[in-house]
Amino acid sequence: MLGNFSYCNPTKLYFGKGSVMNLNEELPKYGKNVVLIYGGGSIKRNGIYDEVVHILNENGKTVTEISGVMPNPTLEKLYEGVKTARSAKADLLLAVGGGSVIDYAKAVSVSVNCTEDPWEKYFISNEEPSCETLPVGAVLTMVGTGSEMNAGSVITNTRQKLKIGHVFKDEKIMPRFSILDPTYTFTLPRYQMVAGIFDIFCHISEQYFSGDDDNTSDYIAEGLMLSLIRSSLIADKDMTDYEARSNIMWTATWALNTLIACGKTTDWEVHMLGQAVGAYTNATHGMTLSAVSMAYYKHILPYGLAKFKRFAVNVWGIDPDGKSDEEIANAGLSAMEDWMKKLGLAMNITELGVDPSMLEGLADATLIMEGGYKTLTRPEVIEIFKNSL
Repeated sequence: MLGNFSYCNPTKLYFGKGSVMNLNEELPKYGKNVVLIYGGGSIKRNGIYDEVVHILNENGKTVTEISGVMPNPTLEKLYEGVKTARSAKADLLLAVGGGSVIDYAKAVSVSVNCTEDPWEKYFISNEEPSCETLPVGAVLTMVGTGSEMNAGSVITNTRQKLKIGHVFKDEKIMPRFSILDPTYTFTLPRYQMVAGIFDIFCHISEQYFSGDDDNTSDYIAEGLMLSLIRSSLIADKDMTDYEARSNIMWTATWALNTLIACGKTTDWEVHMLGQAVGAYTNATHGMTLSAVSMAYYKHILPYGLAKFKRFAVNVWGIDPDGKSDEEIANAGLSAMEDWMKKLGLAMNITELGVDPSMLEGLADATLIMEGGYKTLTRPEVIEIFKNSL
């Protein structure tokens, strides 16, 4: 392990079937005014909305709603939510949905009492809140982002074609509690399920492909990847397999609650490339990541050969006998690519709506990260996007 670190994660999790009833334990801790935040209405069709509202009413809460939170929450929607939460004098923001809804709730949390423009303060200048923030609770219905147990938030500025994330430093921005019932994910369309699965995998690999030391965090990451690969193939055949879906949900939470980043540098360039694609196309987040991953990892493999070799052997079971290090590492990426294709993930950005005329703009929208095995230049970014077409 390299370097010193501190670790604190105060989010209380309630996991398993029927765990929504634990709202009865949490809600009395907060004031009367609850802002219920959700997406496009699927929670009304599958009954989750009625369950949650019934419990809120039983606890005597005054409920104001923010509905229609989109998969890539926009700055305009953030401004709307801030206005609603202020008007409601919110005591608690309760996000019911996937990562985008929870991300959005955190953005509202830090913006309600902010006298500055939240886009400029939090997402351009990357500043921390200097105002009082609102507590956030979550009922998770779609897995992938890990937003249920971290302090991250991603907002899209459609006018500027920028999609930017901010991981806030203060743990009070994390959800105070999160409800994780795997059965709530059963009605999710397959496309969204597999996109979420790759988002999980990418969160792990972004933290794994860095550093040269013998790091406990990397061993944990390998175990999470092995569990996810196995469970993903089971869930792909039977989307209501509780064991598989519960393992996927639990892996998603631990993939990005900062545990496996302890004692490490981290990469995150795949996310920067994918978020640029998302800003231009509004494509599903996990699919933007899968569409650029192969080109990126093939590009940086020579700079992190030892880790890619380890990845091939420990995660994908590649037999190293009689192979060079390069052959082993490339065999691992080929096995990863085969798994991605089996799940039906997007394997290029063309199918997401990108054409060659967008490449310069995509490069402009891509943030360059320095934690991985290779800090990209602008020409390399363009080359990776070309290879992803």
